[in-house]
Amino acid sequence: MECLYYFLGFLLLAARLPLDAAKRFHDVLGNERPSAYMREHNQLNGWSSDENDWNENLYPVWKRGDMRWKNSWKGGRVQAVLTSDSPALVGSNITFAVNLIFPRCQKEDANGNIVYEKNCRNEAGLSADPYVYNWTAWSEDSDGENGTGQSHHNVFPDGKPFPHHPGWRRWNFIYVFHTLGQYFQKLGRCSVRVSVNTANVTLGPQLMEVTVYRRHGRAYVPIAQVKDVYVVTDQIPVFVTMFQKNDRNSSDETFLKDLPIMFDVLIHDPSHFLNYSTINYKWSFGDNTGLFVSTNHTVNHTYVLNGTFSLNLTVKAAAPGPCPPPPPPPRPSKPTPSLGPAGDNPLELSRIPDENCQINRYGHFQATITIVEGILEVNIIQMTDVLMPVPWPDSSLIDFVVTCQGSIPTEVCTIISDPTCEITQNTVCSPVDVDDMCLLTVRRTFNGSGTYCVNLTLGDDTSLALTSTLISVPDRDPASPLRMANSALISVGCLAIFVTVISLLVYKKHKEYNPIENSPGNVVRSKGLSVFLNHAKAVFFPGNQEKDPLLKNQEFKGVS
Repeated sequence: MECLYYFLGFLLLAARLPLDAAKRFHDVLGNERPSAYMREHNQLNGWSSDENDWNENLYPVWKRGDMRWKNSWKGGRVQAVLTSDSPALVGSNITFAVNLIFPRCQKEDANGNIVYEKNCRNEAGLSADPYVYNWTAWSEDSDGENGTGQSHHNVFPDGKPFPHHPGWRRWNFIYVFHTLGQYFQKLGRCSVRVSVNTANVTLGPQLMEVTVYRRHGRAYVPIAQVKDVYVVTDQIPVFVTMFQKNDRNSSDETFLKDLPIMFDVLIHDPSHFLNYSTINYKWSFGDNTGLFVSTNHTVNHTYVLNGTFSLNLTVKAAAPGPCPPPPPPPRPSKPTPSLGPAGDNPLELSRIPDENCQINRYGHFQATITIVEGILEVNIIQMTDVLMPVPWPDSSLIDFVVTCQGSIPTEVCTIISDPTCEITQNTVCSPVDVDDMCLLTVRRTFNGSGTYCVNLTLGDDTSLALTSTLISVPDRDPASPLRMANSALISVGCLAIFVTVISLLVYKKHKEYNPIENSPGNVVRSKGLSVFLNHAKAVFFPGNQEKDPLLKNQEFKGVS
């Protein structure tokens, strides 16, 4: 009889071994074991408890450092990258994305197969087989026992069947997400996204872990594990960008006096949780100008004094939230008769929770900004074409007379572009020495005629003031005033040479003495020619007046 008891005990022990030896999700996916309170108060919609059994026959479990990881993928190791749009305001959705990075020269094709990229050479050289994993051929050969695909291996680690979405056979990776003592299984391709509502998530940093398996015949092989921290908060995530015209470096939080600063509030709300909420912005600029409240996410403010100021912003939004518990009904001092059914009793109505409760959420931003002097404005008041003594057919010089307001600049830069101000042709920067009146002349060279866009910038250590103009440079052709003047001088010179030659010829012909007849007409013509030659020679031969034939004529007439 005693032997029978031992035998029955052995059978009972053997019957319990599979139950005790069976792995659970928390054994496979992580070492953190949340408390029972955490499990109860952090229930995620659509997720399951990690106390469930894990099917190790289909989904083998390898510990970190196991040598089998080296052969889990052809051609190398697969890396999984896990990201999220954290931080998330409690009650909103947070989205996690997993992307698989394959070894060199491998990619996923349109059918979900893993193929080698064309003309890509890795350490093993070019492969004759275009496929790394041809899962399409495998799925066509093993379509399930009953032809419907409901085979025992098309299931998740907890035994639930794969959802048969359109094209599900092209999804060859199984992703298991694990957080807060719960898991979520998803069938996908080389990248997947999962969104989680944070209404029941404990505030603060939390850990998300993901294990990825791939198809392997009628089973699955682990290929990657990854984890990342995400944050759930009851504070509205707020960021503020600051912009000011002429500010040289907006990231150093140093700005210029007497110029408006534009503050733009960015609320991190990727799931659009606050889309239908009224948002108020309360500003304190720290310069004794009081509080400014607005419903606009942008505001301009001008500081009129130099110094350091503390900027404070408070954002308020009414967001969906949990309803407070109803107050207990007051006890009547003495019984009162019922006035009707319970729905007509106002005390009963107050105990019915309102499913559309609103709760005020707040966000805060603080910054310390410094206000200094700077160049406030720059203007081009005159442009002058510089005339050069020697014509340059392919270039022109232009002088720009520039004035500025504010601090004194230390450098000037010009950018010469095409008429659209998009294609830069020339950039010149140089130091300048400007007096207190801030008046300077900038000379720049333009190559060829046409219309140019000129951006002129004056700068110092903290500011950069810009002005732009369009300028039309005329063509340096022969019709230009300078060339016309040169042509006129050349023409006058040629005329002078021509007159000189004629004068010499006439002089040679009339060099010998000829008596003058007593004909009045001839005398007049001779005198006219003599006067003309006399003026011509007086211009070109001022020292030869004594050889003038007209002098001989004068002497001859005197003797007669």
